[in-house]
Amino acid sequence: MARLFFLLSGENPTLPKAELIAVLESEGYRYRVLSTLPQVAVIEADPRCIKPVTSRCSLTRICGLEVFSCNAELSEILGCVRKVSLHDLIKPGQSFKVRVRRVGESSLELRTGMLEREIGSALLEALQKVKVQLEEPDKTFIGILSGGKFVFGMKMAEIEVKPFMERRPRKRPYFHPTTMPPKLARCIVNLARAKAGQLLLDPFCGAGGILIEAGLIGCRVAGSDVETKMIEGSLRNLRGYKIKPIGIVRADARMVPFDHVDCIVTDPPYGRSSTTLGVPTRRIISEFLTVVKHIIPQRGFFCIVSPKNIKVSELGKKRGFKLIETHSIYVHRSLSREIAVFKKR
Repeated sequence: MARLFFLLSGENPTLPKAELIAVLESEGYRYRVLSTLPQVAVIEADPRCIKPVTSRCSLTRICGLEVFSCNAELSEILGCVRKVSLHDLIKPGQSFKVRVRRVGESSLELRTGMLEREIGSALLEALQKVKVQLEEPDKTFIGILSGGKFVFGMKMAEIEVKPFMERRPRKRPYFHPTTMPPKLARCIVNLARAKAGQLLLDPFCGAGGILIEAGLIGCRVAGSDVETKMIEGSLRNLRGYKIKPIGIVRADARMVPFDHVDCIVTDPPYGRSSTTLGVPTRRIISEFLTVVKHIIPQRGFFCIVSPKNIKVSELGKKRGFKLIETHSIYVHRSLSREIAVFKKR
């Protein structure tokens, strides 16, 4: 076990940490949350967990091995740098650089460039036969200013945002305006504790955005939709990413033609660009929740996104599910969405 730090996205106040924890749990890693700051989580866990975190998470930016945390005061920071031993992290002859990130407006009195130079100088004094190299160094040390604190450690991995941007809906073979952005789709797949090899179902699959992200982490995928054109579009998109679904069928989600899946992740239709065949969204979701109980196993997870006024977390609890967590996403003035994660008792 080691003390690991994770720099998280600021796109939502609760989703990034929840996604990180969900991935640790789905991959079977024991962990203990040691501290949380705005966009930063310090967790005790096996360092090997960093590999699945970087390959799966959409809302984590940097993973590293924590060296120390302290108050965001220059004298205290430099005092800690001089006291800690880094000989196990960087060897004689190797090169390094120091980078400091600021979360929001934390500790504005400390200039990041000045901190990088001061910490770099202190490391050169404390370590033998090492050098600073700004381009492609052997080691990168990261300092994060957040919530009046300073977290310092060695970077072990950085998650690129570019692949998610390259998969945005308008760049796919088939585009539909209601398709969920890939980063959010990946996040909710992770919240459902989906694992490689498991069968994941999206019964309102639309253009296949959720199925794409599930397939890319190794899940077997299946989907259904009430509209033929969406089925055809979903199949085109999945083929574009070389994902072979178990099945994509035309069906009403309230009578979904699957009798057993490992988990469910879905975003039922609502709004002007979606088709509900004239049935109110709340009724569709309520009736769908009854069906879910018969196709996921005991202790199986499912994650559902819906307009906040539907109060899907309350509907799920009334159907006997255990509510694991709920999150809110602001879309615009007249729409906020709720992400609810349930577990079958």
